[in-house]
Amino acid sequence: MPDYHIDEKVDQYNDLLSNMSAMKDTIDAEGPRDKTDELLANAIDLAIQQGRGWGPGEKEAYLEKILDDDFIPPLFATSVEEVEKSGLQEAFTSLIYDGETPTRLMLSFRRKGNDAFQNGKRNQVKNMSYFRTALNHYYEAFAWALKIEPLQEGDYAVADTDDPTYNEQELNQERSKICGNIALTHMQLKNWGFVRDESKKALQYDDQNVKAWYRLAKAYQQLQEWEAAGDALEQGLAVEPENPDLLKLQQLLAERIRKARKQRQQRERARAERVSKVKAVWKHASTNKIALGKVPLVSSVEEDEEEESRWHQHMPHSGHLPKQLQAGVDEWVWPCLFLYPSHQHSDFIAQFGEGEMLAMRLAEVFPELEDDETETAMPWDHNNEFTCSQLAIYFEVHQTARDDVIHPEHVQLLKTQGDTMRFYEASRALKGDEGDDIAAVVTAVARKQLHEQRQAWKKKHGSLWAVPPPNPVVRVHPALTLGDILRDERMVVPNFLVTLYIFPEQHPAHDAFIKEHPCVAVLQPKVE
Repeated sequence: MPDYHIDEKVDQYNDLLSNMSAMKDTIDAEGPRDKTDELLANAIDLAIQQGRGWGPGEKEAYLEKILDDDFIPPLFATSVEEVEKSGLQEAFTSLIYDGETPTRLMLSFRRKGNDAFQNGKRNQVKNMSYFRTALNHYYEAFAWALKIEPLQEGDYAVADTDDPTYNEQELNQERSKICGNIALTHMQLKNWGFVRDESKKALQYDDQNVKAWYRLAKAYQQLQEWEAAGDALEQGLAVEPENPDLLKLQQLLAERIRKARKQRQQRERARAERVSKVKAVWKHASTNKIALGKVPLVSSVEEDEEEESRWHQHMPHSGHLPKQLQAGVDEWVWPCLFLYPSHQHSDFIAQFGEGEMLAMRLAEVFPELEDDETETAMPWDHNNEFTCSQLAIYFEVHQTARDDVIHPEHVQLLKTQGDTMRFYEASRALKGDEGDDIAAVVTAVARKQLHEQRQAWKKKHGSLWAVPPPNPVVRVHPALTLGDILRDERMVVPNFLVTLYIFPEQHPAHDAFIKEHPCVAVLQPKVE
């Protein structure tokens, strides 16, 4: 809908230009003019030229801006924020310091900052307001320092100002000194994060600034980043090897720096070993067509300990990787989880060999009863149903893992070595292996990924309640080896953990399980 109020203002503006143009023509037609007429004619001519100098749409945009209800003219602004919103902050700043050069203003604000800093140092009651005032002046000095144009080669002969002049290197040194002053002032306020950041900025302008190296090392000391403190000290001493402050601090922190570097080397070695192991697992799985999968590392996008506990019990991550028993011999063992849903129990087998027959392992866990025995070895098996020959074994078929968009609670295939590495490292960190801080970061990233996965599912299916049907299962003959199971095209190993469901053949829970998870096949030994 057109804004007739703005159109009316535009028309009035155009009429004003027309009237001024007519007045100019009248003055020109009157013949000889005195100095006043000449000045008036020139002023009118300039006003007309400026008024007609709008770019396409600029005049309308400007009128729309100043007629907006939220627009506050800079002259009536009551805060810095209101001046900034007017778009005229730079112009008003120039008016305030009209006639002053950036160099002069930089030196003036730095001097004010120095005075305030010294007042703070002399103050007996340690009034921190002096240092805050010094910071404001130093920041202002740095802002003006950024506006100074360095003299180029050959400009010295034509420099026509009484202000100090700087080439690019000298100007960077001045900027570095101001950043150093800011860092020093933050040290008085114990703002160690700002000390670190401002010292780094000072060194970006001048890496020969020894004081900046010292303050950077002090900041890292207070932040307990010992390795970084050691690096800062060494780089400072490379500039000035006999600097007493750097040498004293280096001696004070020597043991902590040594320990921190040793711990880092240990972490790097451990990570290199993990990388080597994961690469080997991926190569073995790819070569033998064993599908690896993952599930979200968290179950909620917000902190919910009860939900997280339930999720990790349902989809555990043991932290164990499959491994090769002996170098040069293609014999691998896998962590394996036996689930007994009928009795709400489970067994974790840390090493289950690929060449090992399932029946042999089950016979160890659930031996047959001898003639004189009436009870099984499991104290929770009250009806003595868990014997090797009476058990039904299944694995889930994670078919939905092969879709592009999967439900957040289902298994997703690991398609590359990089995906496999990132998942394993993230799962370790989430368990706290890298410390609480890293665990918190990984948790945040995992929750973001879960949120994106949920949004993708909702976009495709309309709701998270549109849950896929329960996974079907494949029954496994006990005469099969673990390798036979792993290489079946329907098998996916989530979280590097082979998971098998085991039921007593005649138990009601077995019937309920099959009713909910239809059995689509029976995997049997191949007949030679």
